Amino acid sequence: MAEALQQQEMEDGDQPDATDEDSQSDERSESELDPERARRRAAALAHVRTFGDPVLKSKARPVERFDEALRAEIAHMGALMHDGMGIGLAATQLGVLHRVLVYRVQQEAPIATLVNPVLDWKGSEQEIGEEGCLSLPGVHVDVERPVHVRVSAQDERGDPIVVEASGLEARVIQHEVDHLDGVLILDRTSREQRKQAIRTLREAQQRA
Repeated sequence: MAEALQQQEMEDGDQPDATDEDSQSDERSESELDPERARRRAAALAHVRTFGDPVLKSKARPVERFDEALRAEIAHMGALMHDGMGIGLAATQLGVLHRVLVYRVQQEAPIATLVNPVLDWKGSEQEIGEEGCLSLPGVHVDVERPVHVRVSAQDERGDPIVVEASGLEARVIQHEVDHLDGVLILDRTSREQRKQAIRTLREAQQRA
């Protein structure tokens, strides 16, 4: 998910593991990617804000102008998500405080866009799943979320849309909406997993 949210998007012929997500990722080591794919992934991830950046804890503002600039922003987000091998990305992860997210849970599906998304309904059934995040590299934690949701939003031209999602799609959407509200998966996991995740992130920052 980021959010999206990240289960790593697989190469052609591979299928994503439904238990991972940006929302989420079993990160494939760079050595397993061909050099061009690895280069594109690294270039995309360089645009993504990571742990410690205050924008990740900021709440995005509603989009009011549906113009070519917005559509260019959405296209850029989709390209970065694809190259970064994520399945979800929120605008805040790129330092843009717009209520915009993109996602794709099936490799062959078109990239979906939700502008000004609102979670209108969440089902009572809950499920715990492992989530990762492009903004929290190397971290995977357990997060409990509703299995079924309904979301109202707008498309890139401002037309109203409604999405009823279940399973992985619902998880990815919730993960990315959290990003737009300044909420990270670290805020939704257990205290023990949060402490270990922060330790992992700080160690990685020190090595860098």
